[in-house]
Amino acid sequence: MIEFISQPWAWYVSGPMLALVMILLLWAGGEFGVSSTLRTLCAMGGAGKKVPFFNFDWQKQIWNIVFIIGAMLGGFIAANFLTNPQPLVLSSATIADLNKVGIPFNGELAPMTLFSWSKLLTVKGFCVLVVGGFLVGFGARWAGGCTSGHAISGLSNLQLPSLIAVIGFFIGGLIMTHLLFPLIF
Repeated sequence: MIEFISQPWAWYVSGPMLALVMILLLWAGGEFGVSSTLRTLCAMGGAGKKVPFFNFDWQKQIWNIVFIIGAMLGGFIAANFLTNPQPLVLSSATIADLNKVGIPFNGELAPMTLFSWSKLLTVKGFCVLVVGGFLVGFGARWAGGCTSGHAISGLSNLQLPSLIAVIGFFIGGLIMTHLLFPLIF
Protein backbone atom coordinates (compact mmCIF):
# COMPACT_ATOMS: atom_id res chain seq x y z
CA MET A 1 0.00 0.00 0.00
CA ILE A 2 2.84 2.42 0.87
CA GLU A 3 4.38 1.83 -2.57
CA PHE A 4 1.04 2.63 -4.24
CA ILE A 5 0.40 5.91 -2.44
CA SER A 6 4.02 7.11 -2.73
CA GLN A 7 3.90 7.06 -6.54
CA PRO A 8 2.67 10.05 -8.55
CA TRP A 9 -1.06 9.75 -9.14
CA ALA A 10 -2.58 10.18 -12.58
CA TRP A 11 -4.85 13.11 -13.30
CA TYR A 12 -7.87 10.84 -13.62
CA VAL A 13 -7.43 9.78 -9.97
CA SER A 14 -6.38 13.06 -8.33
CA GLY A 15 -8.86 15.20 -10.31
CA PRO A 16 -11.98 13.34 -9.17
CA MET A 17 -10.63 13.25 -5.61
CA LEU A 18 -10.26 17.02 -5.69
CA ALA A 19 -13.80 17.29 -7.08
CA LEU A 20 -15.05 15.12 -4.21
CA VAL A 21 -13.37 17.41 -1.68
CA MET A 22 -14.99 20.43 -3.35
CA ILE A 23 -18.43 18.78 -3.32
CA LEU A 24 -18.04 18.04 0.39
CA LEU A 25 -16.87 21.60 1.10
CA LEU A 26 -19.76 23.12 -0.85
CA TRP A 27 -22.17 20.80 0.93
CA ALA A 28 -20.74 21.84 4.31
CA GLY A 29 -20.83 25.54 3.37
CA GLY A 30 -17.05 26.00 3.31
CA GLU A 31 -14.72 27.43 0.70
CA PHE A 32 -11.32 26.06 -0.19
CA GLY A 33 -8.43 28.46 0.22
CA VAL A 34 -5.36 29.06 2.30
CA SER A 35 -4.96 32.84 2.52
CA SER A 36 -8.08 33.25 4.65
CA THR A 37 -6.35 31.23 7.38
CA LEU A 38 -4.05 34.17 8.16
CA ARG A 39 -7.12 36.38 8.64
CA THR A 40 -8.58 33.76 10.99
CA LEU A 41 -5.33 33.57 13.00
CA CYS A 42 -5.19 37.36 13.30
CA ALA A 43 -8.83 37.47 14.45
CA MET A 44 -8.09 34.73 17.02
CA GLY A 45 -5.21 36.85 18.32
CA GLY A 46 -7.47 39.87 18.86
CA ALA A 47 -6.52 41.98 15.83
CA GLY A 48 -10.22 42.77 15.33
CA LYS A 49 -10.03 45.20 18.24
CA LYS A 50 -7.76 47.48 16.21
CA VAL A 51 -8.50 46.64 12.56
CA PRO A 52 -12.12 46.18 11.40
CA PHE A 53 -11.08 43.70 8.67
CA PHE A 54 -10.23 41.17 11.40
CA ASN A 55 -13.42 41.77 13.38
CA PHE A 56 -15.54 38.73 12.50
CA ASP A 57 -16.68 35.48 14.09
CA TRP A 58 -13.49 33.48 13.60
CA GLN A 59 -14.97 30.42 15.33
CA LYS A 60 -17.00 29.70 12.19
CA GLN A 61 -13.70 29.50 10.27
CA ILE A 62 -11.88 27.13 12.65
CA TRP A 63 -12.02 24.42 9.98
CA ASN A 64 -9.47 26.56 8.06
CA ILE A 65 -6.97 26.08 10.88
CA VAL A 66 -7.66 22.34 10.93
CA PHE A 67 -7.15 22.25 7.15
CA ILE A 68 -3.75 24.00 7.39
CA ILE A 69 -2.61 21.76 10.24
CA GLY A 70 -3.68 18.75 8.15
CA ALA A 71 -1.78 20.08 5.13
CA MET A 72 1.38 20.56 7.18
CA LEU A 73 1.01 17.13 8.79
CA GLY A 74 0.37 15.56 5.38
CA GLY A 75 3.44 17.28 3.96
CA PHE A 76 5.56 16.02 6.85
CA ILE A 77 4.29 12.44 6.41
CA ALA A 78 4.81 12.59 2.63
CA ALA A 79 8.34 14.02 2.92
CA ASN A 80 9.48 11.64 5.63
CA PHE A 81 7.63 8.40 4.94
CA LEU A 82 6.29 8.43 1.37
CA THR A 83 9.23 9.74 -0.62
CA ASN A 84 9.75 8.52 -4.14
CA PRO A 85 13.47 7.83 -4.66
CA GLN A 86 13.23 8.26 -8.43
CA PRO A 87 14.56 11.57 -9.80
CA LEU A 88 12.14 14.13 -11.16
CA VAL A 89 11.61 13.84 -14.91
CA LEU A 90 11.68 17.11 -16.86
CA SER A 91 11.68 17.78 -20.57
CA SER A 92 15.03 18.50 -22.18
CA ALA A 93 13.75 21.96 -23.19
CA THR A 94 13.00 22.83 -19.55
CA ILE A 95 16.41 21.59 -18.43
CA ALA A 96 18.06 23.69 -21.18
CA ASP A 97 16.06 26.77 -20.09
CA LEU A 98 17.09 26.23 -16.46
CA ASN A 99 20.74 25.91 -17.48
CA LYS A 100 20.49 29.20 -19.43
CA VAL A 101 19.66 31.08 -16.22
CA GLY A 102 22.33 29.26 -14.20
CA ILE A 103 20.19 26.64 -12.45
CA PRO A 104 21.62 23.16 -13.01
CA PHE A 105 19.01 20.39 -12.85
CA ASN A 106 19.98 17.47 -10.64
CA GLY A 107 16.70 15.55 -10.52
CA GLU A 108 15.38 17.20 -7.35
CA LEU A 109 12.03 18.94 -6.99
CA ALA A 110 13.63 22.00 -5.36
CA PRO A 111 17.06 22.83 -6.84
CA MET A 112 19.65 23.44 -4.14
CA THR A 113 21.04 26.35 -6.15
CA LEU A 114 17.80 28.19 -5.26
CA PHE A 115 16.48 26.54 -2.12
CA SER A 116 19.26 26.21 0.41
CA TRP A 117 20.28 28.01 3.59
CA SER A 118 23.44 29.27 1.93
CA LYS A 119 21.38 30.97 -0.82
CA LEU A 120 18.86 32.35 1.67
CA LEU A 121 21.61 33.99 3.72
CA THR A 122 22.82 36.05 0.76
CA VAL A 123 21.52 39.58 0.18
CA LYS A 124 19.94 38.55 -3.12
CA GLY A 125 18.32 35.43 -1.64
CA PHE A 126 16.94 37.32 1.34
CA CYS A 127 15.58 40.13 -0.87
CA VAL A 128 13.92 37.64 -3.22
CA LEU A 129 12.32 35.90 -0.24
CA VAL A 130 11.07 39.11 1.41
CA VAL A 131 9.91 40.83 -1.79
CA GLY A 132 8.35 37.61 -3.10
CA GLY A 133 6.54 37.00 0.19
CA PHE A 134 5.25 40.56 0.25
CA LEU A 135 4.02 40.33 -3.35
CA VAL A 136 2.26 37.01 -2.73
CA GLY A 137 0.58 38.37 0.41
CA PHE A 138 -0.36 41.65 -1.24
CA GLY A 139 -1.69 39.86 -4.31
CA ALA A 140 -3.76 37.42 -2.28
CA ARG A 141 -5.29 40.27 -0.29
CA TRP A 142 -5.89 42.46 -3.34
CA ALA A 143 -7.47 39.58 -5.29
CA GLY A 144 -9.63 38.64 -2.32
CA GLY A 145 -8.04 35.19 -2.02
CA CYS A 146 -5.18 32.99 -3.06
CA THR A 147 -4.64 30.98 -6.22
CA SER A 148 -6.03 27.79 -4.71
CA GLY A 149 -9.12 29.52 -3.38
CA HIS A 150 -9.98 31.26 -6.63
CA ALA A 151 -8.92 28.50 -9.02
CA ILE A 152 -10.52 25.62 -7.14
CA SER A 153 -13.33 27.01 -5.02
CA GLY A 154 -14.23 30.18 -6.90
CA LEU A 155 -14.27 28.61 -10.35
CA SER A 156 -16.29 25.62 -9.14
CA ASN A 157 -18.85 28.15 -7.83
CA LEU A 158 -18.82 29.86 -11.26
CA GLN A 159 -17.74 33.20 -9.76
CA LEU A 160 -16.70 35.79 -12.36
CA PRO A 161 -14.23 37.55 -9.98
CA SER A 162 -12.45 34.22 -9.50
CA LEU A 163 -12.16 33.75 -13.26
CA ILE A 164 -10.69 37.24 -13.59
CA ALA A 165 -8.28 36.55 -10.70
CA VAL A 166 -7.16 33.22 -12.20
CA ILE A 167 -6.52 34.88 -15.58
CA GLY A 168 -4.47 37.52 -13.72
CA PHE A 169 -2.52 34.79 -11.87
CA PHE A 170 -1.66 33.12 -15.17
CA ILE A 171 -0.59 36.39 -16.78
CA GLY A 172 1.54 37.18 -13.72
CA GLY A 173 3.09 33.72 -13.86
CA LEU A 174 3.96 34.14 -17.53
CA ILE A 175 5.50 37.56 -16.89
CA MET A 176 7.54 36.15 -14.01
CA THR A 177 8.70 33.11 -15.96
CA HIS A 178 9.61 34.81 -19.23
CA LEU A 179 10.63 38.33 -18.18
CA LEU A 180 11.51 38.66 -14.50
CA PHE A 181 12.97 35.24 -13.68
CA PRO A 182 15.79 35.52 -16.25
CA LEU A 183 16.60 39.01 -14.94
CA ILE A 184 16.71 37.93 -11.31
CA PHE A 185 18.66 34.73 -11.83
